Amino acid sequence: MTDELKEFLNYKVEEYNQPGFIVNDPISIPHRFTKKQDIEISGFWAATLAWGQRITIINKCTELFHLMDNAPHDFILNHQDSDLKRFENFKHRTFNATDTLYFIEYFKNLYQQYDSLESAFIIGIDEHSRNVEAGLSYFREQFFALPFAPERTKKHVASPARNSACKRINMFLRWMVRKDDKGVDFGLWNKIKPSQLVCPCDLHVDRVARKLELISRKQTDWQTAVELTEKLKELDPEDPVKYDFALFGLGVEEKF
Repeated sequence: MTDELKEFLNYKVEEYNQPGFIVNDPISIPHRFTKKQDIEISGFWAATLAWGQRITIINKCTELFHLMDNAPHDFILNHQDSDLKRFENFKHRTFNATDTLYFIEYFKNLYQQYDSLESAFIIGIDEHSRNVEAGLSYFREQFFALPFAPERTKKHVASPARNSACKRINMFLRWMVRKDDKGVDFGLWNKIKPSQLVCPCDLHVDRVARKLELISRKQTDWQTAVELTEKLKELDPEDPVKYDFALFGLGVEEKF
């Protein structure tokens, strides 16, 4: 890894990891909330719905949380069955009302037991874990452990065990775990270390990373995301995923 590339990518991280990035990105959704659980719920949902045009994703999330009276944690714990009728027509691409209602039930079940969504991600991860792989695999298993989990909803939560690149969940974890003073990522969680995160490998990041020869694998899957992250650890072993800002910004804003 050349010093020149490191300097270039560090410069791009500084350029994009700043509050101006928030407004046009799905991370703007959890930034509307201040309560920890609201940030977690809205962040997970925004990341799950993050495919397609960013403006559409933001509009759909706005619609969804309006249906929860813009208080998702309170709504999830205290709604009546009759309140669920309002979700009958909610849809974003292949995510529909069935999926929405299951997500609500999952979160209700979780927050009746735990104070934070972080509890669902940390089983299988300890301070010696190289990355979050085991935690993500376990998370998907227990996400769909409720007896009435719809088969169709399972496609909306990825797992390394299925060799998915898990780009949306990795993005969500970046939001929750990374800590700095730039105001974009939240850094709410403390049991997963930033050094254990895996870089979200979306279309733009993948393309730019290949151009910069940070990826050699032909396909884009979990091992590809790990390969990219290991390369980024050569630049910053403690916070490799900060380079997501650089790679994504270069891909989306600069068409690099």
